[in-house]
Amino acid sequence: MAEEYNKTQIVRKDARNCFVESLNDSFGIGKVHFNFATYDLNKPKGQRQTNNIGIYLAVDEFLELCRKLECGELKFIASNKKKTGDSTPIYQSLGGTSADRLKAMGRARQDGKSLSRTMQLTCGNNGFLLIADSGPGETDSRGLIVPKFGNKPENHVVVSMTFEVLSELLLITKAHYNAWLCAFYMSQPTAAKGNGKPTQNQPPVSDIDPNELF
Repeated sequence: MAEEYNKTQIVRKDARNCFVESLNDSFGIGKVHFNFATYDLNKPKGQRQTNNIGIYLAVDEFLELCRKLECGELKFIASNKKKTGDSTPIYQSLGGTSADRLKAMGRARQDGKSLSRTMQLTCGNNGFLLIADSGPGETDSRGLIVPKFGNKPENHVVVSMTFEVLSELLLITKAHYNAWLCAFYMSQPTAAKGNGKPTQNQPPVSDIDPNELF
């Protein structure tokens, strides 16, 4: 099982007792999957993981984040925030699973709330902090799941990284997505010769539900 899971790993970046990895298992549903985890080496094998949070970014949102990194916009924003003492996130993503969806999956929370999963990119002492949190949330009128855990999330992972490490994480993941996209287009049925009509074959589409991967 572990070997099969590692086959989906694109890249992993470690910090002190924690890591973030990008996975290729959700490209087929238009998502980029980042998995955050903390661990305690003093615990027995098989029980060392202390936090785990799956973050699923829409591909368009992920590519826009890559654009800001590549053109220098992220560095510019971070520099200005440090100069002004602004502690707000450089980037933030709100996601999760609604209470109705959790109930339908048989995973309803005891408090009846939605499950909020957030990812933030903030300034750190030596570069950047990539932060993932999860806990109770509420679904607003736009369908967004707004976190309701304040400063006490149920799961919390902070990965410190330099600009170079952040670049490696995002750009290697982007390269793999582009490769997957090329392969997807190559698998599309071509028009039948002579009549211009497409074949009846359907392209492979992943049936993975990101809400069932946490």
